[in-house]
Amino acid sequence: MSVTRRGFLSRLGAPGGAALDATVDGRLIAARGLEAESAEAWQQAGGRRGGPPAAPREGQPPSIRISSNENPIGPGQAVLDAIVAQFGEAGRYPFNAKVGDRKLVETIAALHKVKPENVLLGAGSQEILKTAVWGFTSPARHLVTASPTFENATGTARRMGHPVVEIKVDSQFRLDLEGMLTTVRGAGLVFVNNPNNPTATVHSAKTITDFVERVRRISPDTVILIDEAYHEYVTDPAYETAIPLAMATPNVFVARTFSKAYGMAGMRIGYAIGGGDTIKPLARLGMPYNISVLGVAAAIAALGDPKHMEAERTRNTEVRNFTQKALEDLGCKCTASQANFLFVEVGRTAAEFRSGCAAQGVQVGRDFPPFEGSHARISLGTMAEMQKATAVFRDVLRPANGTGGGGREEAPC
Repeated sequence: MSVTRRGFLSRLGAPGGAALDATVDGRLIAARGLEAESAEAWQQAGGRRGGPPAAPREGQPPSIRISSNENPIGPGQAVLDAIVAQFGEAGRYPFNAKVGDRKLVETIAALHKVKPENVLLGAGSQEILKTAVWGFTSPARHLVTASPTFENATGTARRMGHPVVEIKVDSQFRLDLEGMLTTVRGAGLVFVNNPNNPTATVHSAKTITDFVERVRRISPDTVILIDEAYHEYVTDPAYETAIPLAMATPNVFVARTFSKAYGMAGMRIGYAIGGGDTIKPLARLGMPYNISVLGVAAAIAALGDPKHMEAERTRNTEVRNFTQKALEDLGCKCTASQANFLFVEVGRTAAEFRSGCAAQGVQVGRDFPPFEGSHARISLGTMAEMQKATAVFRDVLRPANGTGGGGREEAPC
């Protein structure tokens, strides 16, 4: 049976086949499904293993979900059209489809001016991070990482019983690369999240290059993974991708994802780029058929639509500037964000802030030790969402005896 785009969207609940509602009042938001909402509730309830809770009950009012660093707009029209066009191939394995995974590998390779053998696909960048830990750490070769940072590699290593060395971020909430250097000798893997999640800070291209060179001198067998999940959102001119560095340097590779700026978190597509000797061990550990034919088509279309990406970067920057100013007007200090989220000193525990916001229909991020007593991570939604959310922040952060005068005296953070 032929499936049109209008019919497809109608099945998802969009009246008349219109584009999915990306506003706060829409239950179906292209970039954000129920997974984020239910997973966040599960974490807030204390869950850590065994999967997220059941989806929210039908009839619950929609909330502003700014807790999982998702793109609130979702993918562009070219991506939606590509997904619908690929429906007829849904019965094929990715390698056997007319537009197969090899085509995506070739597209990524051409974009970054590398060979296809330098590209590895993954089910989001998380699969790549996990296989890196599996492949390069051991009971005798530790993982070096930051605290706080994206926890995927850390959690994987600990579940395997492999040693982990965590170095707390510096006074500017950037990765403490000098501190990490003191622990790299004999390490199996060094994880560098740049920009860093949850602190949203970034290091310059020169700083990353110098760090890699020093690691190579101290411990040449150590592998360095540079996670650039938020690469597309960076506006700092001193920053550059580390892909050319990875291609020129043994034991270095870069991970990327379509989950963030490309608005495809639910499609689960990521990739790694590095030298063949680094990529091959990861390829052997990856799950067969780990990406879908719809994800392949979506990713190819996304890479072929640079205007949409530029518009998304502009939109995010405007929302970021607005939200940061609103929080700083409340007396809340934000880190220097280069991503689609803010790490904010809220003057109370993250749990207290999260609970207060949730009571008014706004979901913000989970705890991030060792700063769970003072800081919260706030993802960026649409401008309309953040205008509503910042009004909630003002109310939640108002002192108990506040009289509603606004500004720093009303809500010191």
